[in-house]
Amino acid sequence: MLQADYLFLMTDVDCLYDKNPRTNPDAVPIEVVEDVTSLEADTSSSGSSLGTGGMSTKLVAARLATSAGVTTVITRSSNPGNIVGILDYCQSLKMVQGQSQQGTPLQTLTPTGEDSLSNSIASLHLDASPKAPLHTRFLPDPEPIRDRSFWLLHGIAAHGTVFIDEGAHRALASKAGLLPVGIVGVDGQFAEQEAVRLLVVPTKRQTRSSPPKSNVITLAEVDLKSGVEVGRALVNYSAAEIARIKGLQSTQIQGVLGYADSEYVALRENVSLIKSIRPATPVLPSNTSLEDLTSIQNS
Repeated sequence: MLQADYLFLMTDVDCLYDKNPRTNPDAVPIEVVEDVTSLEADTSSSGSSLGTGGMSTKLVAARLATSAGVTTVITRSSNPGNIVGILDYCQSLKMVQGQSQQGTPLQTLTPTGEDSLSNSIASLHLDASPKAPLHTRFLPDPEPIRDRSFWLLHGIAAHGTVFIDEGAHRALASKAGLLPVGIVGVDGQFAEQEAVRLLVVPTKRQTRSSPPKSNVITLAEVDLKSGVEVGRALVNYSAAEIARIKGLQSTQIQGVLGYADSEYVALRENVSLIKSIRPATPVLPSNTSLEDLTSIQNS
């Protein structure tokens, strides 16, 4: 929310590695990460007190920062001058990329023309720059979450859970509000205007020979344990009220509760959805642990 360009996480390691460099001499530094969530593979492995837990916390910070559009860097704290070197290197990269986008790509440049000269100068500037200090750079999300949406997802604690069906999830993705008809369950105790988790669950609709007596889907037809969190919301009704009106049309709220503060359980402006996970680079083995991703200086 500060609209920062960079977040530096100073630690006792140089960067992340594809394997534990203490036991694998061929371990390769991971210089660029497109999706930090791909690194949360296995946090159960034991490690030193300076390694697994500390790096896990930094990965959470990197995930939050990159989702807000902030480039995040992990580097060694014993050399604060690394920050200047890394910033110089990143600026050189931006100069080359900017010049390349304005003219012809660098690999197809001709020796004549203004664009060719500009790109050549930018390329020479990058070549002449000192090699960047060892670090891992997490790239920002190209479509970052800003301000209120970020606050809804990460800035306030959820006091309960509202389970919604797939139709309600699609409606929210289309910028519609959350109606009671799309709610199939509720968990926890929360009041009006408190934050809740939104979990989408598959519903089992059986073929009936006659019309059902009610449009309400019973909990027996819903597997709440299979719910996947898709976002957060500030609700217009309490947990007890939502439990009474779930599955109903908005026109029925008045008759059930005796009042209707809103036709929506949550206005769309008070809903923030979790974005789809982006492809990751590099792709790590599924058995990679956080211990393997860190270089522990003091074991």
